[in-house]
This record gives sequence, structure tokens and C-alpha cells, in this order.
Amino acid sequence: MPHPASVPLAPFQKKMLPALLALAIFMQMLDVTVLNTALPSMARDLNTSALHMQSVIVSYVLTVAVCIPVSAHLSDRFGTRRIFMAAMFLFGLGSLLCALSSQLSMLLVSRVIQGMGGALLTPVARLVLMKSFRNAELLRVLNYAVMPALLGPILGPLVGGYLVQYASWHWIFLINLPFALLSLFFASKWMPNYTETPGKLDLHGFLLFTGSACLLTLGFELSGSLASPALSGMLILAGFLLLLGYKRHGTHKQNALYPGHLLSVRTYRIGLSSNLLSRIGMAALPFLLPMLFQISFAYSPVQSAFLLLPMAISAMAAKPFLHPLLNRFGYRSILLSNTILIGLLITALAFIDAQTSTLWISLHLLLLGAANSIQFSAVNTLTMARLRPYQKSSGNSLMAVNQQLAMGLGTAIGAMLLRYGQALFGASSVQTATTAFQFTFVIVGLITLSSAFLFRRLHAMDGHNMTQKQGA
Repeated sequence: MPHPASVPLAPFQKKMLPALLALAIFMQMLDVTVLNTALPSMARDLNTSALHMQSVIVSYVLTVAVCIPVSAHLSDRFGTRRIFMAAMFLFGLGSLLCALSSQLSMLLVSRVIQGMGGALLTPVARLVLMKSFRNAELLRVLNYAVMPALLGPILGPLVGGYLVQYASWHWIFLINLPFALLSLFFASKWMPNYTETPGKLDLHGFLLFTGSACLLTLGFELSGSLASPALSGMLILAGFLLLLGYKRHGTHKQNALYPGHLLSVRTYRIGLSSNLLSRIGMAALPFLLPMLFQISFAYSPVQSAFLLLPMAISAMAAKPFLHPLLNRFGYRSILLSNTILIGLLITALAFIDAQTSTLWISLHLLLLGAANSIQFSAVNTLTMARLRPYQKSSGNSLMAVNQQLAMGLGTAIGAMLLRYGQALFGASSVQTATTAFQFTFVIVGLITLSSAFLFRRLHAMDGHNMTQKQGA
């Protein structure tokens, strides 16, 4: 394939490619965030418990996690335009099937189909931009393309709340269809079909890695059911054994899916493990908070959505403060203190109830959203800070998979703890149901606090090369 600099792109084509990536990212972010406020209504319509609806989230993010590793291989082999259009078709088809689902089992299968498409959309579109623009143009183009990702968390809960309250939950999936059709048209007209000679896919490593991810997540999913503790324990144990098998495979396999030398980079190893552990707490909140507001506090979907809005707004507003804070205090101090703050804020959610002022709840979530934004922007840059050029592609892919797994595990663990809380305290009244949520927030907050011990292993000068670049 010719060098990107020599690929002739028409002026209109150069404008459309970033817009196409922006549309793909916006679709995904809207789809992820629009769902949360709709879950209680969906549960009633599907005649199932709201506490089983975490599977709707977990099935999607887990599918995304296991499909991301093959996105580059498929693009090289079949071409970027073909894979992007196939991914968009699957995402649209999955959305349509979700809207037509009349049972939870059908909805879960539809979410898997949707996740197979969603896993490939953003990586393939980003790859097209990297191959189409010179390095001097790339930062500007990528910044433009990811801007809609900041709007998704703000618009998602509101769109979901209004659609559920004034139409039906089916529309949260049907709104994807016009975007999907528009993207298919744009891609067929203006997306280049870049191909490469594909390297050999590490199928053995892929099966070990994805098998481990699936078994671990499924094990935590089932552990919330008091009827199957032995089965869930066996699944979790099998998942850890497969993970150990992959670690050995990655160390000895020359072209492993994720080479073992990645974990020899200390800041990458600490960043990856702490990112996973600290994200579990925050990943549980988008599932738990709408449930708390609508089930225990009897708020409407729209009221619930507006209560979640400050968290999304402050997450976006906090981003300009990240670089000055890192320049002033360094990565270790910021990550250590901010992790403790997030853990305490999550734990403090146990003190709110139906009589708590909505203004106080909004201020609480405003601070939590800002702290969360600073946390994960900082840990993401630190994780990649010391990787060599030949490690960045696989390192970035593993970090993206790690984030998706954290979302799945966080949701599954949050639902599991909520079920245990209901078994301990009951759910026969508003007070006992609220107590189960409070129990869950305390445990989830403690899990987040425990990740501070991982950040303590950082050195004071870790990430200094990143702050120097940012301050230059």
C-alpha cells in the first residue's frame, strides 16, 4: 500500500472522513449512555427483575472487548472500507433486533450482534484517518473526530429518559438506524479501502485471552444468584487459569496477540492493573444510580436523567485542568489522592436517601464526575508513557480491551452486590431496598479505595516525560 502522504484524497473526501469517525464515535457513546436510564422500564416490559438487566450492558461491552483484538487483522486482510461497512451493518442490525426483542434472552443475543459491530467501528475508522493524513494534520483531525464522544454522556441519559417516559424504550435502539444508514452511504462513497499484508493471527492466544475474559465476567454475573455459587466459583477459577495460560503463552510466543514484554514496562503494568481495579467502582455507577433513583426514590426516567447530568458535564469541564495539575503535582500525587477522593465519594453515596435534597445529590455527582475525568485521563496517558514505538499498537489495543472489561466487571459486580444486599436486608419496602443500595455503594467504594495501594508503587518522577511535553 502506498504511504499515506502519497494517497490522493479529494478535498471533500478529507472533510468527510473525520466526520465519519465522529459519527461512529457519537453512535457508540450515545448507545452506551442512553441505555442506563431505560433499564427499569425495560425490565417491566420484559417481565423480568430490574436486577437482571445488567446483562444487557455486560453482554455488549464483553463482546466489544473480545472483538477489539481482531479489528486490525480483519482490516488488513479485507480492507478498511469493507470491514467498516460490515461493522456498521452489524451495529444497525443489532439495534433493530434489540428494538424488536420481546424477551430478555432475545435482547441479549441482539446486544451481542450489536457489540460485534461496535467493536470494529472506532478502531477501523481511526486507522483510516491515520493512513489518510500526515502526522502534522493528524492531531487536529483526531481532536475534531472525538469531540462528539464528549456529547454522548451528556445527551445519552436525557435522550433515554425522555424516550422512555414519552414514547417507549424501543426507540433508544431505533434512533441508531438513521445514523447507521447515513454512515453506510458516506463510507461507500468516500472511505478508502486500505489493505495490508496481514500478519498471522495468534489464534491460540486469542482463544485463551477471550476465554478468560468471558469466564471471569460470566462467573461474576452468576455469583449474584445465590442458587449457583459453586458454578460461579468454578467459572471464575477457570477464567484465572486461562489468564495464567495466556501469560505464559504471551511470554514465549514470538508474535503473541499481546506480547509478554508489555508487562515488563513497570508504568504500563501498574497503569493497566490500577485502571482495571479503580474503574470497577465507577463502572458500576451508571447501572446502580438510575436503579436507585427510579426504584428506591420513585423518580421518573427524566428526573433520573437530569440528576445524572452534572456528572457528565463536570467530566467534560474538568479536562482543561488536567495538564496544569499534573505539571504542578505529578502523576503519583494526583492519582493517589484522586483515587482516595473517588473511593470516599462513592462510599458517601450510602448516606443519600429519598429525603436527600436533589441539589445536594447533584453537587455530589458533580464532584464525582470531575474527579473521575481527571483520574482516567491521567492513568491512560501514564499507562502509555514508557512504551517503545513497536509496543504502542498492541499496548493501546490491550488498554482499550482492559477498559471494556472493567465496564463489564463493574456492572456485574455492582449487580452481584446489590442482590446480596437484598438477600441480607430484604427488598419488601423502600427503606430495605435503599439499604441494599447503600451496602453496595460501601463495598464498591472500598474496591476503588483499594486501587490506591497500586498507585503507591509509582515513583515520584513517573510520567515526567509526559508533563514536560505537555508543558512545552
